[in-house]
Amino acid sequence: MLHAMIMAGGGGTRFWPRSRAVRPKQFLTFSGDRTLLQSTVDRIAAQVPAERTWVLTSEQHRGEAVEQLKGMVPAEQVVGEPMGRDTAPCVALGAALIARSDRDATIMVMPADHLIEPEQEFRRAAHAAEQFANDFPDSLLTFGIEPTFPSTGYGYIHRGERAGTRQNVPISRAHGFREKPDLAAAEGFLASGDYFWNSGIFVWKPAAVLGQLEKRKPALLATIQKIVAAWGTASGPEVFRTEYANAEKISIDYAVMQDAAKDGKVLVIHAPYKWDDVGSWLALERHNPQDANGNTVQGLHCGVRTSNCVVVSDPSHLIGTIGVENLVVVQCGNATLVTTRKGEADVKDLINKIKAQGLELFL
Repeated sequence: MLHAMIMAGGGGTRFWPRSRAVRPKQFLTFSGDRTLLQSTVDRIAAQVPAERTWVLTSEQHRGEAVEQLKGMVPAEQVVGEPMGRDTAPCVALGAALIARSDRDATIMVMPADHLIEPEQEFRRAAHAAEQFANDFPDSLLTFGIEPTFPSTGYGYIHRGERAGTRQNVPISRAHGFREKPDLAAAEGFLASGDYFWNSGIFVWKPAAVLGQLEKRKPALLATIQKIVAAWGTASGPEVFRTEYANAEKISIDYAVMQDAAKDGKVLVIHAPYKWDDVGSWLALERHNPQDANGNTVQGLHCGVRTSNCVVVSDPSHLIGTIGVENLVVVQCGNATLVTTRKGEADVKDLINKIKAQGLELFL
C-alpha cells in the first residue's frame, strides 16, 4: 500500500522576513488560502488516507503542524525532530516507522514546501510511481522535472535509457546527480535534453532505502534503529532526543542517492506536472497575477513609476514606491527586506550577517 511521508522541518530562510524561526515558510500561504504544508497533504489525500500519512517536522514546530493538520493527519503521526539533522536521518526514521506496520509499504517522500499543478497530473504520477516501486522493488525512485530554463538554483539528474511506462508516465535509469551548476553548465544541461531538475520527491520500499543506508551509512541506520526500537515506550522520547543528536547530519542525496545511482539502483520518473520548490520571493511571480506594470503585489502598495517589482506587506501596512524597477520589497511585522531581483538570491548571506550582529530577535 502507498504511504506518504512529508518532510516539514526546513527553516525557510530565503523567505525572510515573512518566514521566521517561529513560523517558517511551510506553515505560510503563498497562493490561495492553504498553507504549503496543508496543500502537500491535500495533494496526496485522495490516494493515501490519514492513517498512512506521516509528517516529520521540528520539535519546535510540531504544535503548529498538528494544529494545521487537525482532521487530516493523526497527531501521533506528526513527529517532532529534537534537532535538525538534514534529510538522511529524517528519511531513515520515517521509513523505519512505516515499516513497523507495513514492511512491504511503498513510501512517497515529499517536501512540504513545493507547489505542484495540475493536481490530477500529480495523482496520475503517484499512481504510476506506486506501480513502478512494485516493478523495481530494490531501486530508489525519484521524480525528475523537465527543465524550462537553465536554472543555477536547482540540482539536476542525468537520465539514461528508458526502463518502462505506467499510466502513460515513463521512467528511466538515472546515470547520476549534479549539484547546482554554473550558468554555462546549466545551459548545456538544458540543450542536451538529457537532464531533469531534481525535485527531491522520492518513492521506494522501506527495505530498499534502509538497505542502501545499511550499506553506505551503517552507523546512521543503527542510531535510527535504536530510536524506533524504543518508540512508544516510556523511555522513547529520551532515547529519541539522545540518539538523534548522534545521527550524522547529511542529506539523503549525499548519503545514498549519488552512489546508488552509480550502482544502477536509481530510477527517475518523468514528472508530467508543473513543479516549483518556492525557493525565493521571485516564485510569487509564477503563481500570482501581475498588475499593468508587471508588479506582483501581496498586501498594500501604491506605486508611481514602479515596474517589475515584487511587493509584499502586512494587510495594514502600506508600501509606497517611486521611480523604481526590478526590486523585491517585503515587509512583515518588525522587519523589511529591500533588494534587487539579482540580490534576492543572497538572502541567506543577510541572515548570517543579522546573526553575527546579534539581531536574532528579528529572525
